[in-house]
Amino acid sequence: MVRFLVVPQWQGSPAPRAMLLVDGASAIAGDLPRAATTVLDVPVEAGESLGTGVRRLSALLRTREEIASHITNDTIVIGGDCSVTVAALEALPGGTDDMAVVWCDAHADMHTPDTSPSGAFSGMALRALLGDGEGQLALSPGIARERIVTVGMRTLDDAEVEQIAPFANLSVSDLDEPDSLVAAVRATGASRVWVHIDVDVLDPADFSGVSSPAPFGLSPSALSAAIRRLREHVPLAGATIAGFAPRSPVDAVDDLGALLRLVGAVA
Repeated sequence: MVRFLVVPQWQGSPAPRAMLLVDGASAIAGDLPRAATTVLDVPVEAGESLGTGVRRLSALLRTREEIASHITNDTIVIGGDCSVTVAALEALPGGTDDMAVVWCDAHADMHTPDTSPSGAFSGMALRALLGDGEGQLALSPGIARERIVTVGMRTLDDAEVEQIAPFANLSVSDLDEPDSLVAAVRATGASRVWVHIDVDVLDPADFSGVSSPAPFGLSPSALSAAIRRLREHVPLAGATIAGFAPRSPVDAVDDLGALLRLVGAVA
């Protein structure tokens, strides 16, 4: 049975109005089946870096503990900022040895505390899945680079370009053929997959409620079709939908159709 875990964490985001992510998570939660949904009580306060290069680390660690006590297989995690995926996979029953990760995001999220211009953990999240970066947050053991498939990345910092080279990187146009995602995941040799979706992977013309929109993104229909096709061939261990930051109730309503399409694709 699919369960939804709503994690309205904002502390990992670099956005000036990061707390809009709380509103976004709440908006999605309102359209999920109540009996199958758990909403975590995420700290409201910013937290402290605790002498590290990660802003708000203390709050991130508290939320990580909460996620660990609720995560199960077949969980759909609703963020919040996209670093909630790291905590979910750290606590996933059965570990990640047999798993690939599909990372759908306009940004690479491949910084470490030493390279990050903001100190925001969401910009380090994919790097943390590899086991790199701040030791209190990085996955241990990390996921091998050959089991990472990225989708729709198009806004990278210079320090990230070389870092993503070992991944299977699918462009927006690659998903014109839905089977391209199936082929990329099968090539990893994994027996199951976690799908991470930061909604800024979508084109701003189709989806406006993000902190850092990037033009020329995916359409909700193309991404949903590729994920549905993937699920026909590879078991889904779980998924994340994160990064929804509506600026107004009107924006939330306008984006709801795309969000529900993505929820339906992973659930």
